[in-house]
Amino acid sequence: MMIHLSPPHHHGGDSIRANMLAVILALMPATACAVWLYGWLAVWQILTCISVCMLGEWAALRLMRRPSRLHDGSAALTGLLLALVLPAAVPWWMTVFGALFAILLGKQVYGGLGYNPFNPALSARVVLLISFPLAMTSWLIPATGSGGLDVYNAAQTLHFFFAGTLPPGLSLDGITAATPLGYTKTDALQGISIPDSLATHHYSYIDAFIGSEGGSLGETSALALLLGGIYLIARGVIRWHIPLSYLLTVALLASLSNALAPAHYAPPLFHLLAGGLMLCAFYMATDPVSSPVTARGQIVFGAGCGLITWVIRQWGGYPEGAMFAVLLMNCTVPLIDHYCRPRVYGYERRP
Repeated sequence: MMIHLSPPHHHGGDSIRANMLAVILALMPATACAVWLYGWLAVWQILTCISVCMLGEWAALRLMRRPSRLHDGSAALTGLLLALVLPAAVPWWMTVFGALFAILLGKQVYGGLGYNPFNPALSARVVLLISFPLAMTSWLIPATGSGGLDVYNAAQTLHFFFAGTLPPGLSLDGITAATPLGYTKTDALQGISIPDSLATHHYSYIDAFIGSEGGSLGETSALALLLGGIYLIARGVIRWHIPLSYLLTVALLASLSNALAPAHYAPPLFHLLAGGLMLCAFYMATDPVSSPVTARGQIVFGAGCGLITWVIRQWGGYPEGAMFAVLLMNCTVPLIDHYCRPRVYGYERRP
């Protein structure tokens, strides 16, 4: 009598391409918000980043005589993530440099997809920030219109993006402003308390949540990023351990410090809504290649990201610490995986 047994495995239907497209789809609310706030400048940045990343990956794989992987969507996702962490006023050549760095030195030099120890988009962002600090900290006022650069004018923005100069009669100082993290840190150095600084600059939690405060293209709307992050968790593309432990650590540290000295430390809601925290928590720190594989390791990883983010924001030289925190914690992933390995079934540890 012959017994037919089914194979001991079942394909869940997921693939690299499906997961990459899911992340791109999750980023669409933030991308739409960026286009709404920064108009054609956001369009030029996003198209340039994605095009150069895809072209760079195609050229690198061709030189190495390896098959093209453009169909999996990873290069396009890297380009979109890089565009969303750049200021709207960055010129084209800087965007091209960052995109090539992300693909060639942040990804392909390690062996390509699945081998990079650091998030490629974040690596490029940090290199650009260190190399060109002035350009990378020139934050365009969202929806700048009358009296400044008209971001909804394709001709003006195309000239500004590719020529690097403003149309006659416009001044860059008149259309840029500091981010909430930037002006609170600057005011703190001048002895101005956090409540007074927020009141002076008319800071609004509603505006920060919906998305009308200054910053990089994709970090302005916490709501858009949160919606996309919830979609990824519900879809099973990412797990909740890193985002939740990351955000809770920042909130806990900010709550304790604010309770002890409210004049010197911002409240937790300010930290959660400001800067690139939401973007990093849901889309950067959860990169499956550069983050721990176990649930316990991911909680440790997320908590470490939260601790470093808060420390840099409070005492570091840069107002923002989220992206530095993720890259620094990427270095600890092998160590975290080593000590957070689950116990092997049937294995008895002997002294």
